[in-house]
Amino acid sequence: MSATVLGPDGRPRCKWCAQAPEFFAYHDQEWGFPVGDDRRLFGKLCLEGFQSGLSWRTILAKRENFRKAFHSFNISSIVKFRASDVERLLKNDGIIRHRGKIEAVINNARCAEELVREAGSIAAYVWRFEPRPDELAPPLTASTSPASIALSKDLKKRGWAFVGPTTVYAFMQSMGIINDHAEDCVTRQEVVRARKAFKKPT
Repeated sequence: MSATVLGPDGRPRCKWCAQAPEFFAYHDQEWGFPVGDDRRLFGKLCLEGFQSGLSWRTILAKRENFRKAFHSFNISSIVKFRASDVERLLKNDGIIRHRGKIEAVINNARCAEELVREAGSIAAYVWRFEPRPDELAPPLTASTSPASIALSKDLKKRGWAFVGPTTVYAFMQSMGIINDHAEDCVTRQEVVRARKAFKKPT
């Protein structure tokens, strides 16, 4: 069975793009390209947490609303959120109104501040978990990996919430810590080139 589907231009893309028309642009422009920016990394971990039990299409449709609600995922702003902010966000129908997930973002922002003090940046920390080539499963065949299990376990030990191995694996895929594009996907080689040019945070 093919791991790809033809895109609007007739070229192959990862098969999951067929689930929604808006996935093609997200796939071609973002998914799998390496990221070293702390705000983007933190924001994606938050969004993956909100996705837990839901579809990425739901989250992607509300992504701009999440960014507005959480101050563009500015960690220093989110750590100042209080119980009244949680109640305010629970009335925001532009996001997922789940108390546990909202509280997890605030909790994780506080944990992120401690992590940055220790590791220098979120980027330097998460890229330590980049798997070696021989540790990778074939593209799009797994929902967890030894690397995502290790990162999830370490984050939980540090007090983070909604960072299970599957959530973390999706984060690693999307932020380019692994290149999980299908072998014959037209974007795979673009990601290979981007990864070669990417300076890994230290």
